[in-house]
Amino acid sequence: MSISHLLAGTVAPVAHTSLAAGGIGGSGRAGATVIAVMGLAGVVVGGLALTRSRRGAGEGRVQALVAVAAGLVSLVLSVWHLALTTEGLGTGQGRAGALAGVAFGLVGTVLGGLALARSRRTS
Repeated sequence: MSISHLLAGTVAPVAHTSLAAGGIGGSGRAGATVIAVMGLAGVVVGGLALTRSRRGAGEGRVQALVAVAAGLVSLVLSVWHLALTTEGLGTGQGRAGALAGVAFGLVGTVLGGLALARSRRTS
């Protein structure tokens, strides 16, 4: 039996089970909390970009792009975390934080998109 055959048979299932049990970032709560905070940052930056875009064309464009990026990353990682965890809410796997990350990611992406649309307009 070759070493690669042994590693493929023992390491891969163990790695998959540890990811499924803990989600993203080791401890389920820690990874989900970081993802939710990233989504919340996207909401804050998106709100700031939206208020800045009202001042004139081209204002707040960089902030809007940051909000869209943070929102999309939070959204994708939250959905991935939810797909990897197996237990329900309240079990310590961070599903509630991942659900908050989904909500914050959606709001941050929408606010950033609105700010981008406003910053393109010419007055």
